Amino acid sequence: MTTPHPVDTRLPWHRLLAFGIQHVLIMYTGCVTVPLVFGAAAGLDKATVGLLISADLLVAGIITLIQSLGLGRIAGARLPIITGATFVAMSPMILIAKQYGLPAVYGSMLIGGLVGIALAWPFAMVVRFFPPLVSGTVLTVVGVSLIGVAGGLIVGSNPKAPSFGAISNIVLAAVVLLIALIGTVFGRGIWSQLGILIALIVGVLISIPMGLIKLDGVSDAAWLGAPHVFYFGAPQFPIAAVVAMSIVMAVVFAESTASMLAIGEITGKQLERGDVARGLIGDGLSAVLAGVFSSFIDTVFNQNVGAVSATRVYSRYVTAVSGALLIILGLVPRFGAVVAAVPQPVVGGVGLVLFATIAVIGVDTLRRADLSDRVNLSIVAVSIGVGLVPVLTKGMFDKFPTSAQILLNSGISLAAATAFTLNLLLNHTKLGDIARGATEPAPAEPEPQDPIPA
Repeated sequence: MTTPHPVDTRLPWHRLLAFGIQHVLIMYTGCVTVPLVFGAAAGLDKATVGLLISADLLVAGIITLIQSLGLGRIAGARLPIITGATFVAMSPMILIAKQYGLPAVYGSMLIGGLVGIALAWPFAMVVRFFPPLVSGTVLTVVGVSLIGVAGGLIVGSNPKAPSFGAISNIVLAAVVLLIALIGTVFGRGIWSQLGILIALIVGVLISIPMGLIKLDGVSDAAWLGAPHVFYFGAPQFPIAAVVAMSIVMAVVFAESTASMLAIGEITGKQLERGDVARGLIGDGLSAVLAGVFSSFIDTVFNQNVGAVSATRVYSRYVTAVSGALLIILGLVPRFGAVVAAVPQPVVGGVGLVLFATIAVIGVDTLRRADLSDRVNLSIVAVSIGVGLVPVLTKGMFDKFPTSAQILLNSGISLAAATAFTLNLLLNHTKLGDIARGATEPAPAEPEPQDPIPA
């Protein structure tokens, strides 16, 4: 009898549920942040923002199920993937809302999703040009970039707030980080794999006497929240808005491709072109569903990629359970309000472990590339530098056109595009031969010989 790949292994139901809850707790804050930020920027009232959050969780759950279990041969990478709303589309959505209105936001998103579905298979052709040299570079940038996100959860996002950088929050995050480390390093069996969840639970318990648990919104949240089709009215399709959302889909595809290749590296699952294409179709479907239910475009959540690596639980049925839980949270907003009460410093504490794990995986992947070759070393150095510029230098590209900012403000996409292009030019054309020829030592001059006597 053939032993199934760890990705295709079915675990006992109690382990599926425990690991599935762990994934949801890790990604929840990042997932609901997008509708909160967009709602504030678009001037929406609290009730409408609540509907956006419910729709966001519902679509994220559906796409997570599709990516984990597959939708026939049509969509889904069949990998342990958690999806959620991406920040890539945030700026275009806000600009479109201000210029054309909310119906244009979701109309252009719907068309952008259809464009993405049509381009998924051609886009997947580039997978063979993502060797360890490229994928390792992107993973390193992903991990380093997300460490700042974890830090923001710990200290807060508003420097003017009294609680910003509070010592108690930093100490709480440090305690959670320590518990996660002890659990994953010294735990045995399932306890090692549940180290992250245990750290989250202990962090919540410590937060109670600190007054960080806010349950005010739980009683206000409804028990049932049915999705609304075209909540803001019939969709509209301005050409400029449709073009902007199509560009967003290309950027999302670049990020998702890198993330799926990372999952393949972590789990030891060799990905074919079809696997990547069906995964990208899942991204396109998220945009279509988002356009219909007034939600947001989903992409692979890299914090959960780190969780897969840290816990060494590779079963895609675990993330399928997470998808089902997200659907329940979307349909029962009161449950979602309870999960939202987990303090951000607690999530940030475990986030430091997960995000740094991704960076370490990137470094380990780069070990398989020949970095003794000066050309390869230069490709990695330039790509990491370019990818981290928008992360470490906020507002660097603010004066560029909005269409350009969609790509330039995404460090992950910028790193992927740079590494992919340089690898293509210097390892698949004669430019590489010329560059390497220039680095080879020149042949030694022959020593002068004594004259032969007559």
